Amino acid sequence: MQNFFLDQTTIEIHREIKTGNICHVVFDFDGTISLIRDGWQNVMVPMMVEFLQIETDTPEPREELEAIVVEFVDRLTGKQTIYQMIQLSEEIEKRGGKSKAPLAYKDEYNRRLLPVVERRIAKLAAGKLPAETLRVPMALEFLQTLRDLGVSCYLASGTDVEFVRNEAELLGVSEYFDGGIFGALREYKKFSKALVIQKILTDFHLSGSQLLIVGDGYVEIENAKAVDAIAVGVASVEDNIYNMNADKRERLIRAGADIILPDFRDGAQLLKYLLPTTRGLHL
Repeated sequence: MQNFFLDQTTIEIHREIKTGNICHVVFDFDGTISLIRDGWQNVMVPMMVEFLQIETDTPEPREELEAIVVEFVDRLTGKQTIYQMIQLSEEIEKRGGKSKAPLAYKDEYNRRLLPVVERRIAKLAAGKLPAETLRVPMALEFLQTLRDLGVSCYLASGTDVEFVRNEAELLGVSEYFDGGIFGALREYKKFSKALVIQKILTDFHLSGSQLLIVGDGYVEIENAKAVDAIAVGVASVEDNIYNMNADKRERLIRAGADIILPDFRDGAQLLKYLLPTTRGLHL
């Protein structure tokens, strides 16, 4: 099947799928629903380069270290943050340094990112920043329509679960995830997006075409295709100085996305395609 755009939309169809059966949807959070942490790479990458410089005697110039860090941070995006910190620890050890525990690096990263996030949250709470400016366009309306259709929604994020729950509440989207909100745990092996997906399939005895996975990272797309679920890749634009995820669309396609869209502005048309009985609905 040759890929094509749905008529007069930004929705790209890359694979033929069985439509009409979806009753559960799993969403990623950052970059898929939320923009509160937009630009997080501008905090993580410099921190990692700094630790590589001060905790090793590497002769590599800063530019080379930065390129190495950008590559693995980008590659591991979508997994829990701890996996990026595990890679940092390995890079330090590889260069003869003695690394801290990955959780220590994760805590430091969260400490540095928190002021950026809190400034946005404070503006949001004070009414100086409308919630819609910190949501991926039309995400709320898309969730509302899914609820109207009786589709169960879940949120599964690589960000720490307490942050995800708080930020989802602030963005006005938490009430739509009747299936639950899940995120990274300090005991990181007890959570993954794949585990959430498998539990839904098992609990509700679903076939692949009854489950939709929506996300902007390759991880959730690969997780979807591993269980024959329908995968929608959100090629949202992220604001970071390293031009990371510049090839997000291509990466999502390589991961196996059945459908690609930039945001949810054509969400009504997407649902009409996935659930033909919704043709009378409008976002």
